[in-house]
Amino acid sequence: MSTQTTKILVFSHRPEVRETIITAVGRRPAPDLPRVDYIEAGTIAEVLYEVDNGSADLLILDGEAQPTGGMGLSRQLKNEIDDCPPTIVAVRRKDDRWLATWSQADAVLVHPLDPLAAAETVAEVLRNSALPVVQG
Repeated sequence: MSTQTTKILVFSHRPEVRETIITAVGRRPAPDLPRVDYIEAGTIAEVLYEVDNGSADLLILDGEAQPTGGMGLSRQLKNEIDDCPPTIVAVRRKDDRWLATWSQADAVLVHPLDPLAAAETVAEVLRNSALPVVQG
């Protein structure tokens, strides 16, 4: 078993929202995936810094963040960063799922977060984004 960890950046201007997301996803979203370390970001500048430095394997963005929401940020990152990490947007209402599609997010979480659904969504996105192993 690998000792590698997955780095997930969680963005919200509200610390309690970041904590809710981290608690729901947990330290190991699935047995076949590595443990998770979290990078918390409270501002757009922090998100851009971490993405520019390649620090995060996955982004979870709060769609309700102020002054810039996670949906707009997701769209910007997907259009401007060549190797943008996979992105999940957390929204408050199921009716906002279409906005998450507009944002080019890889998946959506809906508050209140169900820990099983949140962990499975993160696991699916991580599995789908894994680079294939090339035997040489």
